[in-house]
Amino acid sequence: MIKTTHFGFSTVSEIDKAHKVAGVFDSVAGRYNLMNDLLSAGLHRLWKKFAVEIAGIRADSRILDIAGGTADLSILFTKYIGVNGEIWLTDINNSMLTIGRDRMLDAGVVIPTAQCDAEKLPFPNNYFDCVSVAFGLRNMTHKDAALKEMLRVLRPGGCVIVLEFSKVPKSLEPLYNNYLSRALPVIGKLVTNDEHSYRYLAESIRMHLSQEELEQLMQQTGFRRVEYFNLSAGVVAIHRGYKF
Repeated sequence: MIKTTHFGFSTVSEIDKAHKVAGVFDSVAGRYNLMNDLLSAGLHRLWKKFAVEIAGIRADSRILDIAGGTADLSILFTKYIGVNGEIWLTDINNSMLTIGRDRMLDAGVVIPTAQCDAEKLPFPNNYFDCVSVAFGLRNMTHKDAALKEMLRVLRPGGCVIVLEFSKVPKSLEPLYNNYLSRALPVIGKLVTNDEHSYRYLAESIRMHLSQEELEQLMQQTGFRRVEYFNLSAGVVAIHRGYKF
C-alpha cells in the first residue's frame, strides 16, 4: 500500500513529496535570501537572531544546524562559539547547502557540511549541545521521525530550537491567508519567475501545525520543558525543548 502525505494542499505519495520538495528548493535556491528579505520585510533576520540568542550557546558548544540551507543560523552561531566549539551545517538539498557553504567560506569561516536527511541523521547519540531547524520542519514528511532523530543526537541537557511559521490569531487569519494565497505567489513570479514553488510554500505554511500541536508533538517525541515564543503576532514561533 502506497503511503500518502500532503504537498501543500495536494495529496501525494511520500516518495513523490520528497522529489517535489527537492524540486522546489532547487528552483528557489538562487534567490532564496532575496525573497526572504522581500517577503518578511527583513524580519526573518530578527527571528533567527532571537532563535540563536535563546539557544544557550557556550564557547565550547557542539551545534547541529538542520535544514540549514543558506547558513543564516550557522553564521549567527559562529559568533557565540570559540575555537573549541563545533558547528555542522546540513541540508537535504544540495543546491541550498552549496549556497550556505559558499557563504560561510566568503565570510572566512570553514565549518563541516553534510547533505543528509533529517529523518536519518548520520551522527552519534548524545553528541550535540544544540540542534536547530529554521523553516525546515514543515517540509519534512515524517516530522515525528525527524524530531526523534534530533532528540537522539542531543546530549542530556541539550536543547532543540525549532523556528517555523505558525498560526496567527483568528482575527488576523483572513488578511494573512489572503497574503499567503495571493500575494506570495505573485511576488515569487515577479522576482524569480517561479509562481508554482511559492504557491507550494504558501500552502505548506497554512498546512503546518499550530503552536500547541507542535508543542504536543515535541512532548510526545520525548522532549521536556517544551515552550514556544510567538513572534510577529504568531506569523512565526520558536519552539524550544530539552533532552533529560
